[in-house]
Amino acid sequence: MPQYLVAIHHPDNYDPSLEDEAMINDIHALNREMIAAGARLFAGGLESPGKARSLRKQAGGQVVATDGPYTEAKEHVGGFWILEAADIDEAQAWGRKAVIACRAPVEVRAFLRHS
Repeated sequence: MPQYLVAIHHPDNYDPSLEDEAMINDIHALNREMIAAGARLFAGGLESPGKARSLRKQAGGQVVATDGPYTEAKEHVGGFWILEAADIDEAQAWGRKAVIACRAPVEVRAFLRHS
């Protein structure tokens, strides 16, 4: 069955302390629904971009690590699910529920299948 990434996008100034009990309960309920449906393979939240480390290969073959995200953006991925779904429409239905539960924009994208 195809696998999909359902990624939650937060603004760079996102404050997780504003997540109230209702929101947390909605996310837990969505997780339980995904598990019961057999769709959820993995779910996780991410630390803020300021705690990221970016790695880049230099011309001489050395790899340089720098503090912070790889790109500067106004949004970042704050968490995600990896789901199994019959097709993009089914994955998008889960994404719609994630938008409501997380009160944030969501991106749904299929994983590439390699043979």
